[in-house]
Amino acid sequence: MITDENRENVTRKVQNALAQIRPYLQQDGGDVEYVDMTAEGVVIVRLKGHCGSCPHAMQTLKDGIERALKQAIPEVQSVERI
Repeated sequence: MITDENRENVTRKVQNALAQIRPYLQQDGGDVEYVDMTAEGVVIVRLKGHCGSCPHAMQTLKDGIERALKQAIPEVQSVERI
């Protein structure tokens, strides 16, 4: 559970981790944008560019983005897209 006290810190960590992932997505014409995070640790992102319409988007989301965020930030429980 992410409390109000540590929400800003966890959000900053998520945004930093996404910044490290972003160049790999951009190489293939895609991108990821942080949207929000729930108190339960679900990170909401928007896949953009080719990632938004790619048939492998869910694989990229779960096997790439979610795995990296969960390894770097224990508070992250999952990553969902809008």
